[in-house]
Amino acid sequence: MKRRIKIDHTKCTGCRYCEAACSLKHYSNEVNPKKSRIRVFLDEDNDRYLPIIAGPFSHETECGSGFCLSIGGKEYDQSTLWQASRSSWPWFREPETGILLKCDFCGKPPNPHCVKVCASGALTFLEE
Repeated sequence: MKRRIKIDHTKCTGCRYCEAACSLKHYSNEVNPKKSRIRVFLDEDNDRYLPIIAGPFSHETECGSGFCLSIGGKEYDQSTLWQASRSSWPWFREPETGILLKCDFCGKPPNPHCVKVCASGALTFLEE
């Protein structure tokens, strides 16, 4: 069974509740977005918020092929961001240990807390 979290960036309001819910789930009731497996970035050029989920194959954007994010004038798609974070970027690393984080859909059975708290409907959990 294929599982994924579908992201509709046009619905994201930038509330960052998903970040808080993820860190609460994985770190004994600690709210720390730096320990979250989802991050919400502001794309100032296009005035929109872009949720990015840690790990390959655990996400799909509305367009199906990934969205582009401009950082320092350079364009990145979500899979490129994940690959870059594996080597040098601090995103999605556990702050104390440096261990690379990956979305695990909040355990077994899957119950993604980020999706549960997303009031705007930007995040949807799909099982196919």
